[in-house]
Amino acid sequence: MRNFFLCFFCIATFISPQLLLAQEKRPNVLFLMSDDLNNMLGCYGDPLARTPNIDRLAARGVRFDRSYCTFPLCGPSRNSMLTGLYPNSTGILANSQIFRQTIPTQLSLSQAFRQSGYFAARIGKLYHYNVPNSIGTNGHDDPGSWELELNPAGVDRLEHHPDIFSLTPNQFGGTLSWLASPKGDMFHTDGLMAQDAQWVLERCAKRKDRPFFLAVGFFRPHTPYVAPKEPYFGWYPEKDMRIVPNIAEDQADIPAAGLASYKKEQDKLTDDLRRQSLQAYYASISFMDAQVGKVIDSLDQLGLSDNTIIVFTSDHGYHTGEHGLWQKQSLFEESARVPLLIVAPGVSAKNSVAKTPVSHIDLFTTLSELCGIKPPANIQGQSLVPMLKDPKITGRGWALTQVARGPTGPQAAKNPNAKDKSFFGFSLRTARWRYTEWDEGKQGRELYDHDNDPTEQTNLANKPEHSKTVEELSMQLQAAAKSTLPPSGKIPEVGTALWAPLLVDP
Repeated sequence: MRNFFLCFFCIATFISPQLLLAQEKRPNVLFLMSDDLNNMLGCYGDPLARTPNIDRLAARGVRFDRSYCTFPLCGPSRNSMLTGLYPNSTGILANSQIFRQTIPTQLSLSQAFRQSGYFAARIGKLYHYNVPNSIGTNGHDDPGSWELELNPAGVDRLEHHPDIFSLTPNQFGGTLSWLASPKGDMFHTDGLMAQDAQWVLERCAKRKDRPFFLAVGFFRPHTPYVAPKEPYFGWYPEKDMRIVPNIAEDQADIPAAGLASYKKEQDKLTDDLRRQSLQAYYASISFMDAQVGKVIDSLDQLGLSDNTIIVFTSDHGYHTGEHGLWQKQSLFEESARVPLLIVAPGVSAKNSVAKTPVSHIDLFTTLSELCGIKPPANIQGQSLVPMLKDPKITGRGWALTQVARGPTGPQAAKNPNAKDKSFFGFSLRTARWRYTEWDEGKQGRELYDHDNDPTEQTNLANKPEHSKTVEELSMQLQAAAKSTLPPSGKIPEVGTALWAPLLVDP
C-alpha cells in the first residue's frame, strides 16, 4: 500500500505541471458586441464607412458575409445569442426581460465558461438595457453569467440629454435622435468602456493560470447617435449622405406586415433630416470602431493575442431608409443581417470570407468547441469551426429570423377573441433566396432573389413562374420554424422566478 501511494504521489507530481500548462493554454475569449449595427463597415464593402480597426480585425480571421440574428430586437436577440437557443425556446420575445424568467436553470454562454474555470467579466451591454437611461446600471442583466460587471457612464448619458435633437422631443432610445458632441472619446461611455477593458486585460495578463471570457458591449451606434464631433462627424459631410429613392414603387408589392416596423414619428423626416441622421449614424459607427481598436491594441501589447479568440458582432441589423424604414424589427436583409468576425488563432483562416448563411445561434456551439467547454445538451446551433478552417464549407446552409407583430407579442395570439391578434413572421435566408411568411402566409409572403436583386426590391412570391420555389422554401421554412421550439413544443412563458438558480456550482 505504501508503494502504491508513493507511486501515485510521483505520478501526480509529474503530471501536475502538465495539467497547469494545459490550463494556461486554454484559449481566452474576447467577445465584442456593438448595438444596432448593420453591415455599414469597410470590410463589408460600404463605400463611405471609415472603420479601420474592425477592418483589420476582419483581416486576421474569417468574415461571415451572410450572418443573421434570430430576432431583430435587442432583448430577444441577445438572450438567444447568449443561451444558444432560438427565441421560441427562451420564451423571450420582447425587451426588458431575461431568460431566467422563463428557463431559470439554463446555462448561459459565459456561465458555462465560468463553471469551467474561466474568469468571466462583462463591460457594458450584453443582455438588454434601456438605452440610454439604463447606461451606468446593470440593466436587465444576468448576474449568474459574470464574475465581474462594469457599468461606466459618460457625458452622452450624464450631460448631453438636454442638447440631443430628437424627432420626438426628450425621447431618445426608441426614436431617431442625434448629437455631435464637443467632448472627446475618453469622456463618452464607449470610450470609458474601452479604458475599462484595457484595465481588465492588464489584470488577465498577470494571471497565467486562468483563462478569461471578457465581453464588451458597446452602446454605439444605438440611438441617440451621440459621438464626438471631431473627427467623426467631419468624416461624413452631410451633402454626401444618400437618400433612398423610389420608396413608393418599392413598397407596392410588400405585405402590410412587412412594413409594420415603420413609426409614425418618421413622417417628420425631411431629406435634410435624413442626411443628418445618416451622418450621425456613420459617425457613431466610426467612434465605436475607434474604441474597438483600443481594446485590440491592448490585447496585442499585452501578448494575449496568440491565445485569444476574438468575436465581433452586433445584436441585429438596422435600416437607414431602405424600403422607407428606419431602425429595426423588419425581416428585410438590412434588419436581419449582422456583421460577424471570428479570429481563432491556429484555427481560423486569415483574411477569409465565408459566404454560407449562419446565425447568432451558432456562436455558443462554436466557442464551446474551440475552448473545450461542455455546452448544455439542448442548445440549437451548429458549429462554425469547419467554416473557420475552410470558409467554403456550407454547413446548415440557411439561417432563420423571426419577429412578432401585434400589440403584446405572441401571448396575445392565445386569445381568440382579441381584436388585434398578434402573430409571427419567419424569414428563411439561403445562399440565394430570402423567403418570408407572415402568420404562416395568411398575412402575406415575400420572396427575393439575391443573385439578381440584392436590395430586395421585387417581391416574387406571387409570380406564377416562382410557385415551385415558394412551395419548396415554404416547406423548408416550416420545418426550420418547428425546430426553434423546445422539446415540449410550447414557448416558455415569462414568469417572476429570476435569481434563485444563478449561483455557480462549486
